[in-house]
Amino acid sequence: MAQIAEDLFLLLLDNASGQPGLDNPRRGHVLAAATLLDLAHAQRIRPAVDGEPVPAGRLIALAAPAPLDPVTGPAFELVQHSALRPRSAIKRLSRHAEDRLVEQLALTGQIQRISLRPKGFRKTYRYPLTTRDRVGPARAMLLSALFDRTPPAPATAAAITLLHAVDGLGALLSLNDRGWRWVHGRAGEIAAGSWVDESPTGLAEVNLAVTASAIRRALAQLA
Repeated sequence: MAQIAEDLFLLLLDNASGQPGLDNPRRGHVLAAATLLDLAHAQRIRPAVDGEPVPAGRLIALAAPAPLDPVTGPAFELVQHSALRPRSAIKRLSRHAEDRLVEQLALTGQIQRISLRPKGFRKTYRYPLTTRDRVGPARAMLLSALFDRTPPAPATAAAITLLHAVDGLGALLSLNDRGWRWVHGRAGEIAAGSWVDESPTGLAEVNLAVTASAIRRALAQLA
């Protein structure tokens, strides 16, 4: 299940417009990166290290029993076919990451897809939520991690890391200067991997943190 990517897209949806609040290409990049982190948490990919047959830092596919879905499957096939630099993987996946997420979330009944009047030759949509059962807890956990210093769950830490990397937390929060100083400081700690030490973790969480570090640097290069 693409929990990180799906949660992130749901968090980005604006209640009034029914559209994601983060502009493109940042949105495409961050959703593609989230899909890669879903694979990392499932222990399906990781960055190569020195001494392996491919250059260190490139993403490599791993054999693992974790199931794939219509969102993570194409991302895994991309990495499985060729060990890619994180930046290259993000750019290639960003072309279709949002479309795959929308299709999956609509198929599972979490959003609606409503066609709007075309703008020029491009068809546009709005995506009203059908329920807040998922996005409500996801937003509460994100706010608690940022403002109450609650140790974040892996999916929450990943979402904060990605949004911090593209300066995208403003799509979720409206704060004064003092509030932003606090949020940027706490988000920076989480993005640097502090969350791994804040609660018990296993191999999946460590692999997520290691991969997130590489992905975060790639997003910064794309910004």
